[in-house]
Amino acid sequence: MAVVDKRNLKRERKTLSYYYLITYSPIDISPVYRKIDFRRKDVGDYKAKIKSQRFISSGFRKHFRKRKSGMDAVFDKLADKLKIWGFCWRCSKTPYSTGPTVIMGEVFGDSMQRLRPIASGIRHYSSATKKMTVRDALNSALDEEMAADSDVFIMGEEITKGLLDKYGPERVVDTPITEAGFTGIGVGAAYHGLKPIVEFMTFNFAMQAIDHIINSAAKTNYMSAGQINVPIVFRGPNGPAAGVGAQHSQCYGAWYGAIPGLKVLVPYSSEDSRGLLKAAIRDPDPVVFLENEMLYGESFPVSTEALDSSFSLPIGKAKIEREGKDVTITAFSKMVGYALKAAEILEKEGINAEVINLRSIRPLDRATINASVRKTNRLVTVEEGFPQHGVGAEICSLAEHATVVEDSFSYLDAPVERIAGADVPTPYAANLERLAFPQIEDVVRAAKRTCYRSAAMAANA
Repeated sequence: MAVVDKRNLKRERKTLSYYYLITYSPIDISPVYRKIDFRRKDVGDYKAKIKSQRFISSGFRKHFRKRKSGMDAVFDKLADKLKIWGFCWRCSKTPYSTGPTVIMGEVFGDSMQRLRPIASGIRHYSSATKKMTVRDALNSALDEEMAADSDVFIMGEEITKGLLDKYGPERVVDTPITEAGFTGIGVGAAYHGLKPIVEFMTFNFAMQAIDHIINSAAKTNYMSAGQINVPIVFRGPNGPAAGVGAQHSQCYGAWYGAIPGLKVLVPYSSEDSRGLLKAAIRDPDPVVFLENEMLYGESFPVSTEALDSSFSLPIGKAKIEREGKDVTITAFSKMVGYALKAAEILEKEGINAEVINLRSIRPLDRATINASVRKTNRLVTVEEGFPQHGVGAEICSLAEHATVVEDSFSYLDAPVERIAGADVPTPYAANLERLAFPQIEDVVRAAKRTCYRSAAMAANA
């Protein structure tokens, strides 16, 4: 798609104008940025001028015209919100934040159940009717949600197969390699009530757009005192692939998991991918959906219920992939498969491991983890990300809310074991790359350490 051509450039009209009438920071005591006469002349009664602006893309123009005269409605709504907000640094003086308890409120929207109900809890399916690849599971979820809700549209660098032909360029927008640009457009569309799905070629490239993700999408609901939801999904491959080097191999789970206002999902199986992506699209808040490129081609069994178009999984609920009584192993994304294979090896040696697929990093299902640890009395956490300040560290260490160590410390019969990627940029050489990330044998050794150390302590008691 050509973003700018000569014809569109000539037609480019007015832009959104915002005048700083006061200083950017409240620390600066200067009362005004501009002279009084300038403000009166250009701004009038201290009000920002909001002028209509058209998207350069014809597809966007047509799509927005269907919604209250297109972009005029966008800026009318934005003008109303500006009146509500006032100037950002003065928002603390509004009636929306008069008490100290309000500081913990309105980070997220009201409810996820906006279109169709989600699953009410963790469900285990007794029979699988077919196998489906993760790639097909994601594609089917996108297709069904776009068919069910005309406000859903996709934009990004690698648009999903078949959807362009079915829904057209107005709802499936192939963008240039300008992550900051199309992510900003997506966030703006979400402000207006559309439900964009922003797709990155890899989440490593999303760093170009991280300002929009964190400062715009994640914080707007809170900064507007709950008046503006941002129903947007940021999705794409996350974590190491194979031989793509340090700049394309990072796991961003802990990065985004630290941000209030974001929900961070990490699917493993085809069922995870279908159910969680559907839940993310229906959610009123920004969701970071971290896929794994190495899993796209893998097939997993799916049940009849999971294939239903109304199916979705609850955000913030983990799944017990394998029940056990001797040690708890938590993992997410590709590492769930490693944990399951390690559990099979451990079973041959008399160790019955319980494997928890986290599914969601933020919010984290602490209740399921705590219940498992109180049963097994041992814990191993597995992740591909860097070891410092990682997801495993959040599970094990002190945090703002109660963690496993705080809640279940007295139940532990051995120190917690953490397995993570090496504390180095990812090497390019295949043999070194393998050493930089957890392997199945690492999980086996860690689980053995927790069990054998406990047994030795008991023998010496």
